[in-house]
Amino acid sequence: MNLFRGACHAFCCIATSAVTCLPVHADTDWNQWRGPNRDGAAGTRPWPNQLQGKWNQVWAHELAPSYSGPVVQDGFVFTTETIDKKIERVTAYDLVTGEKAWTREWPGSLAVPFFAAANGDWIRSTPVSVPGSLIVLGMRDVLVRFDTKTGEEKWRIDFPLTYKTPLQPFGATCSPMIHDDAVFVQLGGGLTKVDLETGDVTWQALAGGGDMSSTGAFSSPTIATICGVEQLLVQTREKLCGVSPDTGKVLWEEPIASFRGMNILTPLAIGDAVFTAAHSGSSQMFDITHDSDTWKVNERWRQKTQGYMSSPVVIGEHLYMHMKNERAVCLSIADGEIRWTSPPVGKYWSMAHNDNKILALADDGVLRLIDPNPERFTVIDEIKVADDSWAHIAVQGDLVIVRALDRLAAYRWGG
Repeated sequence: MNLFRGACHAFCCIATSAVTCLPVHADTDWNQWRGPNRDGAAGTRPWPNQLQGKWNQVWAHELAPSYSGPVVQDGFVFTTETIDKKIERVTAYDLVTGEKAWTREWPGSLAVPFFAAANGDWIRSTPVSVPGSLIVLGMRDVLVRFDTKTGEEKWRIDFPLTYKTPLQPFGATCSPMIHDDAVFVQLGGGLTKVDLETGDVTWQALAGGGDMSSTGAFSSPTIATICGVEQLLVQTREKLCGVSPDTGKVLWEEPIASFRGMNILTPLAIGDAVFTAAHSGSSQMFDITHDSDTWKVNERWRQKTQGYMSSPVVIGEHLYMHMKNERAVCLSIADGEIRWTSPPVGKYWSMAHNDNKILALADDGVLRLIDPNPERFTVIDEIKVADDSWAHIAVQGDLVIVRALDRLAAYRWGG
């Protein structure tokens, strides 16, 4: 069982029962965990109706292992790796040619608990970038800012060393987020805000205890506007929270039951509602209301489907999610009705979509093109692109970037 491929925000609104998501511009960089909006949306560029015969490798590089997804910024693709279980490395490649632009490395090994050792103990967090800046989080809660074009290190924070925060038992898995010139990340010390320019810690919130069930987090934060109030949507190992990005004040919180605190997927904001699904728990949709200074969380529906590590996507009035039982499911946003459940598709998959189709990359390296039809599970086409891949897929224009466990490859789709 693999617990830790770092675990999505959808800028959505609900009009009666319909769900409308703000489009991502076709040329927006896939610069962070789950893409520009942290929700798997890859713009509205039309996609081909097949994979076979439309799939051409542009460039590839053999690498040491990593679970973190590739990100794109300023004409470069960035990826991480762990060398000989001792060194963490980030490398920038030219997006078009694949030529290596720069690479940087630092000590960063961490041995995970014995029962998880078979799943590897290499870097998990997906970097985040904005023009000029790349943020990388290592396994030992070391957060580093690099210049995207030169690789120059701008600042570094070793949280356990500087703030005496505990190391997370499975290593850092949260994928950092940049919003309004600040970095937000869930570490062993809790949810933390860091000034992007200076590296100064502004505040810390939601600090956990030192035991394995509460130290750190598997999930990753998003930004959402709920009831007209911009807030961080954060899932700890024990609860779902709305947090003020300015002050770190917890606006509202809701307990989420899960196996050993393994709330892993990134929660999904849908208008003034939030969806999440816990490992060995339930799928739940919560309606959030706000009156004066009072926030209320009401469960709209709950049902038996259990999430795992994969974060869901929304298309139209339905959610599409990969489950703990290795199947995919389509759920009605309105009432949680299960519209269909797929045959087994693998232990993990990541998803990107363009509102009309879903690209889903499974852990066995099979990439599927899926019709998001709520009536039935429909695979339009599929192709093998890797032997072992637990990193999130990236879609950049007509390129699909795949981080396999042993390599990084860029493919042109449709040409």
